[in-house]
Amino acid sequence: MPITFAGGTDDDGIGSSMSKISAAIDANTADELLAFYDLGSAKMNLDMAVELADKPVHVYDVALIEGAYSAATLIGAGVDLAAIEAQLQPLKIK
Repeated sequence: MPITFAGGTDDDGIGSSMSKISAAIDANTADELLAFYDLGSAKMNLDMAVELADKPVHVYDVALIEGAYSAATLIGAGVDLAAIEAQLQPLKIK
């Protein structure tokens, strides 16, 4: 289960970078990805990177740490995507 991440602006400041997110998507060896973000411009940059991705990327509007940790744990246990999404539902940010 490969995990990649992207943090900071292109000049390593606080924020997000669409190019860093795209590079993280490309660097991940999985055929399909689950993506999580924190706040602010990160969702916008993630959405733009997903549009340019060559593989399916599922974006989840859930609490970042809890959602990413839960998904990684469930993937590691061999749980399928539908069951993972059901587990993430209560963590959805409203």
